[in-house]
Amino acid sequence: MARTLHIGCLQYCAGMDTDRNLRRIEKLLDRATGSGAQLVCLPEYATCYGSRRGRLVVGAEEEYEHAGLLALKDMARQRSIWMLIGSIAIKRSDGLINNRSYLIDDSGNIMARYDKIHLFDVDLEGGESYRESDLVRPGEQAVLIETPFGHLGLTICYDIRFPQLYRTLAKAGADILFAPAAFTRKTGEAHWHTLVAARAIENATYLVAPCQCGDQKGKLKRYGHSLIVSPWGEVLADGGESAGVITATIDLDVMDAARRSIPALQHDRLFEISVLPRQDRNVEETKRTPTSS
Repeated sequence: MARTLHIGCLQYCAGMDTDRNLRRIEKLLDRATGSGAQLVCLPEYATCYGSRRGRLVVGAEEEYEHAGLLALKDMARQRSIWMLIGSIAIKRSDGLINNRSYLIDDSGNIMARYDKIHLFDVDLEGGESYRESDLVRPGEQAVLIETPFGHLGLTICYDIRFPQLYRTLAKAGADILFAPAAFTRKTGEAHWHTLVAARAIENATYLVAPCQCGDQKGKLKRYGHSLIVSPWGEVLADGGESAGVITATIDLDVMDAARRSIPALQHDRLFEISVLPRQDRNVEETKRTPTSS
């Protein structure tokens, strides 16, 4: 197994035109591979993402005929690179979709699939509201895949707020964790860097988080700031607010050293919680007796 990996993240603003998005991806992909990237990562809803009359437009198709998936598999094969498709929308028979991530190998084969487990149903200040569950059926299984670059753990966007998922993947042997996203600008400004760094630090693992940037005519404002973070929480690359490519070299020896230094994964303990009833403060107060000088 290789101990180092040169990794790249593509950052852009996907719209509702899949063909246009694929042309944009291909140009950025050539920049990433030109810099030596062996594994290139795309954000959530990589090939189609927009809003029409208040409803998300994500280009859902069945997997076997998904134009975006087929094109991206060809791009990986033609360039002999591995690719993480942050996610695309896959039609289900029940009328909903799966928000599904794919790991593609350098021959264009699907090596792993992951369906987003935690769905973004929130009401933000200022009237900004999201109901992902209106469209998406949540996944039920965490996914860890062995590759020539180590064991890779797959997550998507809102999953980043659920540390138990990342702990489970790390305890199962994850060397690199992925969190492709289309994080909103409001929540990104408040929490993105902190959440990504925290998941990397607490599990002593690399965390790679490609994120969409920009907005669609003032709608679906995306934060950008794709990140590659080390096991010590050091930001190795930050995509800022504009479209582009970031790269960094991942060194598994650095991860091993971090885990030897602070072996928190070995220190996890099972415990119970005691929920105490409310008590009258006066019962436990100790009466103070004045002292004379």
